[in-house]
Amino acid sequence: MKDATTAERIAEEALKILEEEGEDAVSMRRVAQAVGITPMAIYHHFPNREALLNFITDREFAKFLGYIQARPMRGSMESWLLNYMDAYIEYAFDRPRIFDYVFSQPRPNARRYPDDFRARRSPTLTPLADAVEHAMDKGYLKRDDIWEVAMEIWAHHHGYVTLYRAGRFHLSPEEFRALVQRSLRRMLHGLKAK
Repeated sequence: MKDATTAERIAEEALKILEEEGEDAVSMRRVAQAVGITPMAIYHHFPNREALLNFITDREFAKFLGYIQARPMRGSMESWLLNYMDAYIEYAFDRPRIFDYVFSQPRPNARRYPDDFRARRSPTLTPLADAVEHAMDKGYLKRDDIWEVAMEIWAHHHGYVTLYRAGRFHLSPEEFRALVQRSLRRMLHGLKAK
């Protein structure tokens, strides 16, 4: 990227379109028009639409990590894991269309389980796997495959959020969060070391 300011403006406009209208609405021509540059000029900053979408997706992973880091990670192992996963729900509620694109839609170059995850290439699952490993080391969770347990916890929340986004719950956001936390507690109790 040549001009950081223009590249940032391009990324922000692409993100805004993605958030308001979804992935299909993001075109190089439309983003260039929103930034106030020619359609050809955008290619000086991003070689193609896929590169632009990959750039904003990578930045969204960093934003999601900010949601996790903003939560107190103290207290019991259960509290830590509940807080971590509640950040996932908060992100999904705050950025629904971006959440859909980043976590629920096929994307070129998206990380794949198990290889990319076990190689610690996932900026979102790696911290959860580290927390699971810590919980196992401390004797809170029974010893098991760290990545499979982390994926199980993530898939649990992802399934709930996806169903909520699809209108399958008649619950307020607060009631929904309480339901998901109760469900995760039940699951964690099943994984607990005896």
